[in-house]
Amino acid sequence: MIDISLQQDQYEVVPNLMQHTLVEVLKSRVKTQMEMNGTAKINVPEVHTRSVSDMLEARLAAFDPESGDAEAENAFYVADLGEVYRQHLRWKTLMPRIEPFFAMKCNPDPMVMRLLASLGAGFDCASKNEIQSVLNLGVEPSRIIYANPCKQNSFVKYAYMNNVRMMTFDNAEELHKIKRFHPDAQLVLRILTDDSKSLCKLGLKFGAPLDTVASLLATAQQLDLDVIGVSFHVGSGCFDANAFGEAVIRARRVFDQAKDYGFDFKFLDVGGGFPSAHVTEGITFEKVARILGSTVDTLFGPEVRVIAEPGRYYVGSAFTLATQVVARRTIHRDSDTVAIEDEQESPSHMYYINDGMYGSFNCIMFDHQVCEPLVLLRDGEYVYGRDHPRLIQEPRGVASVWGPTCDSIDLIAANARLPLMETGDWLYFENMGAYTITAASQFNGFRRSEVLYTTTHQDVIFHI
Repeated sequence: MIDISLQQDQYEVVPNLMQHTLVEVLKSRVKTQMEMNGTAKINVPEVHTRSVSDMLEARLAAFDPESGDAEAENAFYVADLGEVYRQHLRWKTLMPRIEPFFAMKCNPDPMVMRLLASLGAGFDCASKNEIQSVLNLGVEPSRIIYANPCKQNSFVKYAYMNNVRMMTFDNAEELHKIKRFHPDAQLVLRILTDDSKSLCKLGLKFGAPLDTVASLLATAQQLDLDVIGVSFHVGSGCFDANAFGEAVIRARRVFDQAKDYGFDFKFLDVGGGFPSAHVTEGITFEKVARILGSTVDTLFGPEVRVIAEPGRYYVGSAFTLATQVVARRTIHRDSDTVAIEDEQESPSHMYYINDGMYGSFNCIMFDHQVCEPLVLLRDGEYVYGRDHPRLIQEPRGVASVWGPTCDSIDLIAANARLPLMETGDWLYFENMGAYTITAASQFNGFRRSEVLYTTTHQDVIFHI
C-alpha cells in the first residue's frame, strides 16, 4: 500500500455523500491489506458514488462564506475514477494486444494508481520515487519499465536491488553505467522518431538516431548486456495518427538490424501520446488504435510482447477543477482612442481565481493546453453545465482570467466569454487530469488544490 498519511490535507472528503456501509467495506479492505503487509495505519480517501455535478454541488453547498474558514474556499478537484475505468475497458477493447503501462509522470494520484494496479496495468516510471510508490502497491517488478534513457547511478542501483529489470537507453554512456550497476537489466533501445507533429517534442531530449543504432548494439554486445527490444515515443499531444504507424516501421528495421549483432528482440514499447477521452474530433483514440494496432500486427508476430505508455489517455478527462473568483478588476478605456469593434473584442474585466499557472494550470505552459473557464456558481445559484438555462439567457462579455500569484505570467485565459462575475462566484475547468496537479508548486504560499473522489462506474468499488 502507498503511504499517503502525510498527504491527508490534500484528500479531504465531502460529508454524507456515501452510504456508511460502503465506507466500512473500503476501510475493512484497507485494514486487511495493511495487516497482511505489516504496514502502519494509513488514511485512505473516501470514494463516493455520485456524479461529478453532484460532488461539486455538495461541496459548494457545504461552504459557508461567512464562516471565516479560509481553507474551505480553496480550489478543489473532483476525480471520477469511473472515467479511468472506462478508459481501461476502451483500451482493452480497441488494442487488446498492447499492454498499457501507465505513465506515472502524467498524474501519480494514489487512487488512480491503486485502481490501475488492481486492473493489471503496468507502470512507466522515470525515477526511484516513482518505482517505489508502485512497488508499495504490491505491483510485481515485471510490471514496471524504468523508461528514462538517462538515469541517476543510485536509481539504477535501486532498480537492481528491487528486481526492476526493464529499462530504456539511447546512448553508449548509459550502457556502461548499466553494466556497472545493473548487469542483469533487460534493455530497451529507445530510437528517435518523427515527433514534428506533436505538441511536446520529446526527440529534442531522448532517442537514438537510426544511424547510431549499429554502434549501440555493438557496444551492448561487447558488454554482454541483454537488449530485448525497441521503444519509441512520437511525442506528447500527437495530432497525427500516422506518426504511430511510421514509428512502428522504424522499430521493425531496428529489430532486423539487431540480428546482425546476435540479438533476437521480442519486446516493443510504442510509447505514449494517446489522446484523452474528451478528444472527439481530429486525432481520436479510435484512429490511433486502428493505425497502430494493424501496423503492429502486420510487422510483428505474436511472439513479440508489445506495451505502451499512456498517461493523459487515462486521466485527462477524469479530473474537474473548481476555483473561486477571489477578485475582479474592471478595465476602463479611453473611448476616444479605442474603436468600437476593438472594445467589443477586448477584455472588459479581469478575474482572479485561487489556482493558477504555478498550481494546476502549469499545463498551459508545460503541456500547451487551452483551459476554458465555465461558470459553476453565480449569485449563489448552482449553474453547472454548458447548456444551463440561466447561462443561455445571460449576456456575455470578454474577460481575462488570472491566477492568484503576483507573477504577470499567471494568465489562464486571455479572452474568455463569461457573464459578469462577482467575488465569491465559482468557475470550473474540465479535462484537468493530465500534467496539472503533478507539477503544481506552492509559489507565493498558495497551496495545491485538494482532490475529492467519486466513481460513476459501480465496478470501480471492487478494484480499490
